[in-house]
Amino acid sequence: MTSPSKWTDLRQRMISGFALALVGIVAVRLGGVWFTALATIAAGLMLWELAVMLGAGRKALIAFALGAGAMLAARVTSGPLEIGMLLLVAAAAATVVQRDRAICFTYGLAILLAADGLTDFREVNGGTWLFWLIFVVITTDIAGYFAGRLIGGRKFWPRISPKKTWSGTIAGWIGAAAIGMLFRTFTSAGVDLIWISAAVSLASQMGDITESAIKRRAGIKDSSNLIPGHGGLLDRFDGLLGASLAMLAFALFVKVPVVSIVLPIVGH
Repeated sequence: MTSPSKWTDLRQRMISGFALALVGIVAVRLGGVWFTALATIAAGLMLWELAVMLGAGRKALIAFALGAGAMLAARVTSGPLEIGMLLLVAAAAATVVQRDRAICFTYGLAILLAADGLTDFREVNGGTWLFWLIFVVITTDIAGYFAGRLIGGRKFWPRISPKKTWSGTIAGWIGAAAIGMLFRTFTSAGVDLIWISAAVSLASQMGDITESAIKRRAGIKDSSNLIPGHGGLLDRFDGLLGASLAMLAFALFVKVPVVSIVLPIVGH
């Protein structure tokens, strides 16, 4: 029997989550300047939150400017020059924090690579596979939330993320695999999409755990208080960050499947 207190944050989480999902869906569907704007603002805010967590104080605004500026500069660069610029920006952002500069550099670079990579991916491959990514992450989160509270059981990694359970973790994989099966019905993707969806779900969970570890090291509960019920952007998008990097890595070695049917919601 579950305690009512386990569900006290559900309404606020659902409202905030719906609003974020709506903004993301619209931006992905429209693409172009709209998606670039979303990625630019998100990258800047996440770098700002990371810098705040690591003791940058007011200097964290510099990290925001660096992150947003890097995204804009990336639109007019490519190849090694683009990667080099992102490395320099991540290194510059690390100089404004008071501690754990290696963590700031590594995690900051992950933020920039994901935001820049998703922007490029949207331009080249359209929005369908970004919707797949979003649905995999959302399903992983929702399945994990409900399974963890309804079933409970052994903790997945109690020292780092005490709320995560094995039941919720496995439920996330199953839900993501179901999303893969769904997307196979209107794309040229083969059966591999099912296990790739589960792997991206795992990457999403690892992204969540990584951010939890940084917060635990910093001695804080939330990355910020920007989003009611969720904390900050990093608290909400940590899973998307891990999943994005995994998807972009897969895309380097696997040809992105063709969309067989163009749906009104997802477009190309």
